[in-house]
Amino acid sequence: MRKIGVLTSGGDAPGMNAAIRAVVRKAIYHGLQVAGIKRGYQGLIQGEIINMDLGSVGDIIHRGGTMLFTARSEEFKTEEGRNKAFQQIQDHGIDGLIVIGGDGSFRGAKLLSDMGVPTIGIPGTIDNDIPCTEFTIGFDTAINTVIQLVDKIRDTATSHERTYVIEVMGRGAGDIALVAGVSVGAETILIPEEKHDIIKVVEKLKRGAARGKKHSIILVSEGAGKGFAIGEVIRELTGWETRVTVLGHIQRGGSPTAFDRMLASKMGAHAVDLLLSGEKAKMIGTVGGQLKATDITEALNTPRLPDLSLYDLADVLSI
Repeated sequence: MRKIGVLTSGGDAPGMNAAIRAVVRKAIYHGLQVAGIKRGYQGLIQGEIINMDLGSVGDIIHRGGTMLFTARSEEFKTEEGRNKAFQQIQDHGIDGLIVIGGDGSFRGAKLLSDMGVPTIGIPGTIDNDIPCTEFTIGFDTAINTVIQLVDKIRDTATSHERTYVIEVMGRGAGDIALVAGVSVGAETILIPEEKHDIIKVVEKLKRGAARGKKHSIILVSEGAGKGFAIGEVIRELTGWETRVTVLGHIQRGGSPTAFDRMLASKMGAHAVDLLLSGEKAKMIGTVGGQLKATDITEALNTPRLPDLSLYDLADVLSI
């Protein structure tokens, strides 16, 4: 192996730049050339490929987003599009590819591996919805962003004695709502992995009000329902002034935490090691705090659930 490529695909996540930096510098340390592929698989199809050196990844470890940009590609889902991507890989002399992204990115990596391109996947998504790893790059930063924002909203909720419904991201995974909700002491956490009864949610709010509680925070994962719809139901059933905040894409930005920088650096470096050792179609994850490589196919076919013991704990602590 003489030259490897690296790309970021799907939604951006804080720490992706740290992973790119680690890939480039570890590869150069071992005497490899590195090709940076801009705008994910779409950029690969279009040949948006640059040579990267040590200086090209200077001063990026602390920056959110991805210096290689990212895009979704409908064209890559077609056989013709994948053939174009494969031709670009051959034309640029790329011997192996490192893909940083989520489940859709990994499916693309597996398809390229089946075509003969050794690929290694690094899980980069704030949703933490990738199986076979305890943490994905960007998740820790996202939950810390949510915690900071909810703490600020709570100040207003306390001052005005209001109920606040706060919708967070996560697609079909409730990890952000769950971990952040426990961390901020939310009265109720709604996640897609657990069915909720809005009547019981309201009854819990009323019990709190009866014992003198002046405000409440309800954290809703976007996969569990729309914050505005839930807020309207609560308003109708209680008559209380209820406010709704949708945090949105602010959760995806910002400087990565120390945890995400470390995780990204270790995963990026390990991805290079895996390519050099002849591995392909593998995903790097953390199990018991240690890095572990898993077949991408296994990762894509393994059910992913959050730590539901946290859900039970949140219910107990918010009694």
